[in-house]
Amino acid sequence: MKRLVARPLLAGLVVAALAGVAPLAQADETCLSPYTAALVKGQEAYLHVWALGEKGLGDESDKLVTIDVDPKSKTYGKVVNTVSVGGRGEAHHMGFTDDRKYLWAGRLDDSKIFVFDVGTDPSNPKLVQTIDDLPDQTGYVGPHTFYAIPGRMVIGALSNTTHDGVTGLAVYNNKGEFLSAHPIPSEDGGDGYGYDIAINPKKNVILTSSFTGWNNYMRDLGQLVNDAEAMQNFGNTMVLWNLKSMQPEKIFAVPGAPLEIRWSLKEGDDWAITATALTSKLWLINRDDKNEWRAKEVGTIGDPSKIPLPVDISISADAKNLWVNTFMDGKTHLFDISDPEHPVQVYEKTTGKQVNMISQSWDGKRVYITSSLLANWDKKGADNEQVLRAYDWDGRDLNLKFEIDFFKEKLGRPHHMKFSGAAGKASP
Repeated sequence: MKRLVARPLLAGLVVAALAGVAPLAQADETCLSPYTAALVKGQEAYLHVWALGEKGLGDESDKLVTIDVDPKSKTYGKVVNTVSVGGRGEAHHMGFTDDRKYLWAGRLDDSKIFVFDVGTDPSNPKLVQTIDDLPDQTGYVGPHTFYAIPGRMVIGALSNTTHDGVTGLAVYNNKGEFLSAHPIPSEDGGDGYGYDIAINPKKNVILTSSFTGWNNYMRDLGQLVNDAEAMQNFGNTMVLWNLKSMQPEKIFAVPGAPLEIRWSLKEGDDWAITATALTSKLWLINRDDKNEWRAKEVGTIGDPSKIPLPVDISISADAKNLWVNTFMDGKTHLFDISDPEHPVQVYEKTTGKQVNMISQSWDGKRVYITSSLLANWDKKGADNEQVLRAYDWDGRDLNLKFEIDFFKEKLGRPHHMKFSGAAGKASP
């Protein structure tokens, strides 16, 4: 493994002034980096979907798919653009640069990163750069989370070049030039695994969560769950980092592979929430009565004995509600988290044969769901549904507005989503 040692001086220069550079964005819109400009607080115009190519389907390539989601448009609910990047490398997650002009998208298998211009014309993204030096620069593979800071992109990787999972964070500038690497702690209670990144600038903290290594996530799910030894190789920790120095400060025990992390966006709050994939729990990260950061189990999602596999979560802008998708049973859950220490499920609906990502509009009135988790983890046969579904939320029920069958349209497997407003400006 190469260059795994972080460069503290460079890291300090990179983020020394972050806490005061930009206001805390009250951003999926609600799940973006707090440094992301031009939030779409009104009606989003376009939905960008990062899709996995499927052998024997269309051009078989991973691609960025752009969908018109403005109900007033003549092409509402239709695909208006696709950009194929060549090959299949387990297309997974995306993230905007801080100015929201560019969208970085990664592949877990070959570790390539594709940069799309989505600012010039959001209806017609253009591939402008491919970055392929992450493994050589850091020893990490599987670029997963792309989290903007001013002029920089922090990338959370899922594994390493030996594929066992111990990994870290990498910092690039917006030109795509590597700056520094920061190993996730693998001693003193740390397990070294990585997954999501979430920053709270006002508290000068970064939270990271943990998943598993390439050897597991690129394996057939049925085989994996029957391999007792392999099932031990999942992350059971979260790490609290100092934002300015990019140094880890505290390790939390959070058993069961904690995945997405969402900070409360309510003014004055300083807590975040996550869900654990294998144990089906909600965990709260907040301060105890001694003002010390802690991680605390606060809720249960579905029936853990049936392993519903919680995947993506989306917090509302007012931090009163949390959407949770469970992959195995195809259900979408809504929790009242107005008291984050005692989440209560208030709604549940089967929204597919398998569901993964969930994104909501800033006002909470629209919810989008995609179906693909990982190519080797998706279900087989008739249950291998590959769709995007768009819903309106009226406060009582999710009402289907349109759906796109990605297999029928020869687009592949839909995974991560991001919104764009109209060209050149955010929605009002």
